Amino acid sequence: MEAYHTPVLLQESVDGLNINPAGTYVDCTFGGGGHSREILSRLNNDGRLVAFDQDKDALANRPDDKRLTLVHGNFKYLKNYLRFEGFPQVDGILADLGVSGHHFDSETRGFSFRFDSPLDMRMNQQADFSAQNIVNEYSVDQLASMFRMYGELDNAGRVAWLIDGYRKSQRIASVGQLKEAIAQVTPQKAATKFLAKVFQALRIEVNHEMDALKEMLEQTSEVIKPGGKLVVITYHSLEDRLVKNYMKNGKFDGQAEKDLFGNVDVPFKMENHKVIIPDSQELDENSRSRSAKLRIAERR
Repeated sequence: MEAYHTPVLLQESVDGLNINPAGTYVDCTFGGGGHSREILSRLNNDGRLVAFDQDKDALANRPDDKRLTLVHGNFKYLKNYLRFEGFPQVDGILADLGVSGHHFDSETRGFSFRFDSPLDMRMNQQADFSAQNIVNEYSVDQLASMFRMYGELDNAGRVAWLIDGYRKSQRIASVGQLKEAIAQVTPQKAATKFLAKVFQALRIEVNHEMDALKEMLEQTSEVIKPGGKLVVITYHSLEDRLVKNYMKNGKFDGQAEKDLFGNVDVPFKMENHKVIIPDSQELDENSRSRSAKLRIAERR
């Protein structure tokens, strides 16, 4: 479904799974179904694919294929869903952590600062907590910490202070109101980059993306068979750092642990120490792929 989302690093990521035609695989982020369709094209009649997506809009992209089980849920529940569906272990997992073009192009979901839509940003539209809750209810310190950590903004404190001042006179309910609130610190020559960081921080916080990613990664060592592959596409330094550290050290911070004999015991072996990025042709055809980084690891 190219109109919904153009899959990034499609061939490189699916090649990284080293697919066994009769194997069982997971697509943690179904979206428009691009990666899932490519995986299915490489499976025979005995092969199986389990795909996840918490956004009900994505369910409409499901292909008519009996080999596919599409789960309407968050990939942080990976292990439980797989066991429920009868697949306690799988041959490989693919996760494209990018936001679908469908979300950025929607004029009603609040993911993009291009539209004056309600300030929402929920991937799971059944959730009660939205970006409106954050900008209207978080303390100044909480806002500053969020923008500093997830948006990597140097002036996070100033942004938080301006939001606090604006909301004292009226509730911030729309994208336009948020942009108006922080207009004083939005640089004219770099407005797009600045606002992208602000909206990234809000989206990550609304959807608890970092926590969900950590929970999913920690489960991969339990559900991927020895020799199976973990393939992850990241789009910003925060998530890429988590993925790299987990693949390399089996943990998110610090060095890998060693036993009494100095041997390192980690669940995965990294296959590409140099990240794979889109080539010039893909960048020309899909500008949203420009920040994508692909990492591949094999379960020991």
